[in-house]
Amino acid sequence: MNNKKRNIILIGMPASGKSTVGVILAKVLGMDFLDTDIVIQQREGSRLNELIAKYGIDEFLRKEEQAILSVEAENTVIATGGSAVYSDAAMKHLASGSKVVYLRVLLDELEKRLNDIKDRGVVIRPDESIEEMYEKRSKLYEKYADIIVMENGESIEDTVRAVKEEINK
Repeated sequence: MNNKKRNIILIGMPASGKSTVGVILAKVLGMDFLDTDIVIQQREGSRLNELIAKYGIDEFLRKEEQAILSVEAENTVIATGGSAVYSDAAMKHLASGSKVVYLRVLLDELEKRLNDIKDRGVVIRPDESIEEMYEKRSKLYEKYADIIVMENGESIEDTVRAVKEEINK
């Protein structure tokens, strides 16, 4: 991997496998691993879904941005929450000196995976459908991505392999 790119940032929809792929990718590459959702939970002392219920979406997004801006890491695979791309400041902070990888899942696959949307702490407005969230976020993921890795039913190992190949190009 190019030395100028010290971290690998994984972005994508909720349930796209960012955390799972990230842990394995970090092991394979000999890097550290960090999940920004865990950073938020540790800072706030509550689970994501509890924070969203307590503070509402806008305040949660502010807390998420603050948590991401507090991250200082090197040689680390960083899995972000699916809503991290709503903050330009947070994404610029993470992307600085890093490679940003968008794990892209097609909408029909995403709908199969997101059966526990409330328990996961997914930022979705009450009047917003999964399809609307998908359309809005997909544009943002593409905007920030250096690399896009398609997940069309591949195994976690295949996704890790594809990410590794892409970052080594």
